[in-house]
Amino acid sequence: MVKYAQNELFSITDFTKQIGSAVNSIKEHSLEKIGILKNNRLEAVVISTDEYERLKEYEERFELAEHTEIYNIVQERKKTPLSEYISMEDMAKKFNIDLNTL
Repeated sequence: MVKYAQNELFSITDFTKQIGSAVNSIKEHSLEKIGILKNNRLEAVVISTDEYERLKEYEERFELAEHTEIYNIVQERKKTPLSEYISMEDMAKKFNIDLNTL
């Protein structure tokens, strides 16, 4: 869980009153993030565009790595001879699954 310093937490009312200075603090990096509270619960986080773009880049890299891994698994499985395939019915029997109830 992310930790917030006291000066990084704003009620939604205070945030709307101070939005200009709050966004400026993020832009100038005097604050890393701002947590916006509604009814004392964290509802949103404001971060700089640089930080957002950095996080999106990590997300895209992670997704690409995941898709690459799935692709490689599929390519490897395609090398399995058909004689080694197990039918769905046989697999269901092995694990005591009634296919009619699925």
